[in-house]
Amino acid sequence: MRRAEIKMSNELVGWLREDENGYHFQYTPSYLQLKDAKPVSLTLPLQEKEFQSKVMFSFFDGLIPEGWLLDIAEKNWKLNPRDRMGLLLACCKDCIGAVSVHPLSENEA
Repeated sequence: MRRAEIKMSNELVGWLREDENGYHFQYTPSYLQLKDAKPVSLTLPLQEKEFQSKVMFSFFDGLIPEGWLLDIAEKNWKLNPRDRMGLLLACCKDCIGAVSVHPLSENEA
């Protein structure tokens, strides 16, 4: 199982994980209690219940670089272009926009 913290403007908003059943995203209870909380995407509205999908959520998949930048990442880090979670964890800690993805180690998961 691979997990990541999802941050918006450096504030923890939720967790993304991948397991044998697919992908799961859930907002943190503390973030949901904020009066100015905003969803990371219109496709992932604020809610307590965990989101589940067999494929990578389109919002997170859209954070992964494309074209020549993806080619560089694949070659330098020896990443499989079909491993969407691996690409997200390796390439999206400091992406354009407010949302960032921070990998968690196994003992943090």
